[in-house]
Amino acid sequence: MAFDGIVISNLVSEFNSLLLNGRLYKIAQPEGDELLLTIKNDKSQYRLLISANPSLPLIYLTDTNKPSPLTAPNFCMLLRKHLNNGRIISISQPGLERIIDFEIEHLNEMGDICRKHLIVEIMGKHSNIIFCDSDMKILDSIKRVSAAVSSIREVLPGRDYFIPSQKGALNPLTADFEAFKNNVFSKATDLKKAIYTSFTGISPIIAEEICQNAGIDSLLPANTLNENEHLHIYNMFSMLISDIKSLAYTPNIVYDNDIPKDFSALKLNVYSDLDTKHFTSISEVINAYYITKSVVTRIRQKSFDLRKIVSNALERNYKKLDLQQKQLADTNKRDKYRIYGELLNTYMHSLTLAKEVNVLNYYTNEEISIPLDETLSIKENAQKYFEKYNKLKRTFEALSVQTVETNEEIRHLESINTALDIALSEEDLVELKEELILYGYIKRKSDSKKQKITSKPFHYISSDGFHMYVGKNNFQNDYLTFDFATENDWWFHAKAQPGSHVIVKTENKELPDSTFEEAAALAAYYSKGRDQEKVEIDYTQKKNIKKPNQAKPGFVVYYTNYSMNIKPDSYEELKA
Repeated sequence: MAFDGIVISNLVSEFNSLLLNGRLYKIAQPEGDELLLTIKNDKSQYRLLISANPSLPLIYLTDTNKPSPLTAPNFCMLLRKHLNNGRIISISQPGLERIIDFEIEHLNEMGDICRKHLIVEIMGKHSNIIFCDSDMKILDSIKRVSAAVSSIREVLPGRDYFIPSQKGALNPLTADFEAFKNNVFSKATDLKKAIYTSFTGISPIIAEEICQNAGIDSLLPANTLNENEHLHIYNMFSMLISDIKSLAYTPNIVYDNDIPKDFSALKLNVYSDLDTKHFTSISEVINAYYITKSVVTRIRQKSFDLRKIVSNALERNYKKLDLQQKQLADTNKRDKYRIYGELLNTYMHSLTLAKEVNVLNYYTNEEISIPLDETLSIKENAQKYFEKYNKLKRTFEALSVQTVETNEEIRHLESINTALDIALSEEDLVELKEELILYGYIKRKSDSKKQKITSKPFHYISSDGFHMYVGKNNFQNDYLTFDFATENDWWFHAKAQPGSHVIVKTENKELPDSTFEEAAALAAYYSKGRDQEKVEIDYTQKKNIKKPNQAKPGFVVYYTNYSMNIKPDSYEELKA
């Protein structure tokens, strides 16, 4: 848990330096579990994002504004009623809890000065934003918690606010050696776990840091250590707490091959073998570390219903295809029945009725045994075999068409699934929902209007200055390939799997090898194979791409192309 009590402590320090005595200029609730507060202080304006999202709870200062619903939710309206133009008079953290208490002074309807508390709890799935009066009575919360949900603490209007107990965990800011010793070294669990379960706000990575700085294996049982080791570990713990008390923070992100691995408000020696980037503020760290993760989490939540629809449709079609292929395999014996019928007709007058007859198969020049129904004549047996043949022939012809249609539907649904993975905004989801409505997977509500499409293809500029465009969905793929691209532009797509069409505008110039490689890497990244080590990419000029009649959006054919295997890459540094 990177978002521990130490990070909260760093945030409180940052907020006190920038927001204390500031006035709440705007209060918005962009999401059901998220607030965006605009605060004016010392001729500067700040935006404070607070999210109680159970998957990704956050609080940090940001420069980014977010659109809000036309009608504000009730919690937002309540905050506006009481806190608009209110002044922040204190920002505090109880102990080293993952809690921030904003105390706000405001005028009530009678013009009297009142105080309220906006309490932010960053506690994983239990995260919440709670609004209390001066006596710490709950007025409301962004997420109400009844006794049916939690037997430990109700979060409802009229209830007293209190911090839930953490099974005897101590405040690390006030713990002396005796308290540390009695709580940590009495436990039979490993040393690291003994430390982070004994104190509030201490995460497993910070406990590991304390052990490493002390030069003691974090996996040793805590109750087996000697007095010297007790003192040494406590001294490392005490030095860390001293840094927190003196506000000696060093906000940083640890990278593993350019991928953010962890972040902290303090230097982490446990990652000494990895690259560490330092920042001037903890808000910058959180923004840099979580912004992409936050967007993806939100979009995945909002796309859940669409994913479920696509997933269910795919499952039905996979089962349908499996059944069709089994039935199709059963029709393979149709020619055997035709030959039986023909041979019986040929040798009819020389055969005697029996359970089976042996005749010469003039197609293979070999003898063949034909089973007979003794209740029927030779002619009737021949007719019966022809009827079986004709029935299987009709089944084969019907299933041959049906399996093609089912395969096309699966490919279409898989392409929508891939587009859902690519989607980065709600605008991207609108077009995908419209496609599902158009093809009958979703019914349009009688009172709903078709939503305006505002999503646009990704736009990159290659290292050689060529414009590259990437479709986010099937409609955009069709537009790029058949409306936007000219005959000599280059087209790229992952071979035999769902993915984006990538168009490179040539302006009638020759493309350098590096642009071919960058465009192919984009086609690989924006495909179903983005997690593979390498993806095979087909590429050709647009003039070689054709759209089959009645083909679903995004589906094309081509017979002249080149191919290359390449590692998927998004080339964010080339994005326009």
